[in-house]
Amino acid sequence: MGKDRPGAARYRRHARVRAKVKGTTSRPRLCVFRSLNHIYAQVLDDSQGHTLASASSLDPEIRSAADGKAKIGKSELVGSLLAKRALGKGIKQVVFDRGGYQYHGRVKALAEAARQGGLKF
Repeated sequence: MGKDRPGAARYRRHARVRAKVKGTTSRPRLCVFRSLNHIYAQVLDDSQGHTLASASSLDPEIRSAADGKAKIGKSELVGSLLAKRALGKGIKQVVFDRGGYQYHGRVKALAEAARQGGLKF
């Protein structure tokens, strides 16, 4: 991505984060992507290149509960659903990849809800 393209700064920040954060089989990476209206999260094993669990604000389980909620409220629902799905697959510890976003607002709400749900960062 060129320097002048939209989102280029986030890609550079994400590359800096990814240089330090690696997901392993014993401790996979919880990766967050935030779009304008939705939020997506995945638990990834980078050593094998597999997605172990995922959740988003577009999931049918969340959609009905998310109606009328603000974006931060939807992020909390995504975090708790992801924690439930990860714990169901035996994943208890993860390393958090904020994706080049500030640990603030929706990203923070998702992370704290995942912690409340039982994941250890």
